[in-house]
Amino acid sequence: MDKKRVLVTGIGGNVGQGIIRNILKCNYDVEITGTNISSFSAGNHLCDRFHEVPYAYDPAFLPAIRAIVEQEGIDLVIPSTDYEVYYLSANSASIGAKVAASGPVAAELYLDKFLSYQHHSRHNIPFAASLLPSAYQSEFDGIIVKPRKGRGSRGLHINPSDLTPYSDEEYMVQRFARGKEITTAFYVTREGKLHGAITLMRSLENGATSQCRVVFDYDDALVPILQKMIAHADIRGAANLQSIVTEEGEIVPFEVNCRISGTNSIRSNFGFEDVKYTLQEYLYNTSPDKPAIKPGVAVRILMDVIYPDVTDFDQCKDNSAGFHIF
Repeated sequence: MDKKRVLVTGIGGNVGQGIIRNILKCNYDVEITGTNISSFSAGNHLCDRFHEVPYAYDPAFLPAIRAIVEQEGIDLVIPSTDYEVYYLSANSASIGAKVAASGPVAAELYLDKFLSYQHHSRHNIPFAASLLPSAYQSEFDGIIVKPRKGRGSRGLHINPSDLTPYSDEEYMVQRFARGKEITTAFYVTREGKLHGAITLMRSLENGATSQCRVVFDYDDALVPILQKMIAHADIRGAANLQSIVTEEGEIVPFEVNCRISGTNSIRSNFGFEDVKYTLQEYLYNTSPDKPAIKPGVAVRILMDVIYPDVTDFDQCKDNSAGFHIF
């Protein structure tokens, strides 16, 4: 195969870093260019090339991506953040390379959690009951106030006594469902077919998965939900459904991410390789491998990237700087 060039965005976060580690695991002849909003992060050592870019909602973002695509000869762009998915999907025709992202309708619906709730309600798809702060009249026995857009699991407020600080434009009020949290990664082919899914029961620290285990108990209930989501929005490629399983066994979805999610580095070791499927479909135009889910548990640890004899961060732009992992 000829050498391909892939651009992975958001390499400062665990999602982007996991995507690159999975690309490297595939052993394809791929050169990796990374982007991030800061010039140096823990992801730099994984990249063959690196470029600093503005935030996705900055008007300079799209021109910057187009320039990088042209300069580096990029074949495929894989966005790792919700805002980047939204802007790159909406402008995919002008990027100059393929963009591995859902269509613009799904990207917009699932960028905004309140729009997600309204969409699911219209199509009778389960989702945690939600209201705008100004409309809330103590309907729920417990609430969680969360940002409508982005931020992962950050910026959450459980049972605040006063909702006046939270504007309708930025926040939503959601029924606080108590139970076990699960995250379901799934992949939708370019033809719009559910290719497979894996569910992890997880614990969070600082908004990211700290430990998890593969569970199969909820597959029969989750697949119809995923099928209905796919039928009513242009979800393509990798996506993620987050849910609470109540004590009564009810599955209550509360968030959807139309992108490769943060546990991609874990689940690829348990038989669900959505980064590989992305490369197979969007880079090599082949059918994705069939998932072969197996049981397992995982825990995340902190490690260090060491650059000996380097005097400044500016010298560590990519993997050409000498480093080792400790």
